[in-house]
Amino acid sequence: MTDPQLWVAPTYDRLADLLAAEPVDTWDAPSLCEKWSVRHVVAHMTMPVRLTPTQFGAEMVAAGGDFTVLSDTVAARDASLPVADLLDQLRSPSLHAWQPPGGGAAGALSHAVIHSLDVTIALGRPAVAPTEATTTVLDQLTAAHGAVFGLDLSGVRLEASDTGWSWGDGRLVRADSGSLVALLGGRMLPDGRTLRRH
Repeated sequence: MTDPQLWVAPTYDRLADLLAAEPVDTWDAPSLCEKWSVRHVVAHMTMPVRLTPTQFGAEMVAAGGDFTVLSDTVAARDASLPVADLLDQLRSPSLHAWQPPGGGAAGALSHAVIHSLDVTIALGRPAVAPTEATTTVLDQLTAAHGAVFGLDLSGVRLEASDTGWSWGDGRLVRADSGSLVALLGGRMLPDGRTLRRH
């Protein structure tokens, strides 16, 4: 089995390449993350490059131990960094090697894949993560039966229109692999589709 960490760097690098070729106002376009623009998402994705473990701990204390509050605070603050800096951070070897505490390589991959899709789906661009990486994240999220993002997957069958991947039984939800990852990540697709929450 391939180490999931090996797909992390290509995902970040391809996202950087895509964004580097886009007009600068693209960075202010909405993402799939509620209230976040593209630059907010990239600032969030690259947070491990800028925060040492000690600094991260201090940010968590300031956020009252709430990771969502921390994420919103850091994204709002660091979204104002120059685009060139954010692109460099997406390409950073330290980001490519980073693993979330307790999440390991699987957590690092899901972080890269899900947030890259927050950008590419919202912009109507092709996914940047390798197909195998996206399928691996689909397996991770369905193995948890939607619990990671508080979804109710009972009575749902998921089918990827671009690969042979499928999971579950019941009401059919068919979309490309990246869109299925976004749905399992609790996002609403541009066409309004979403999965039921608990």
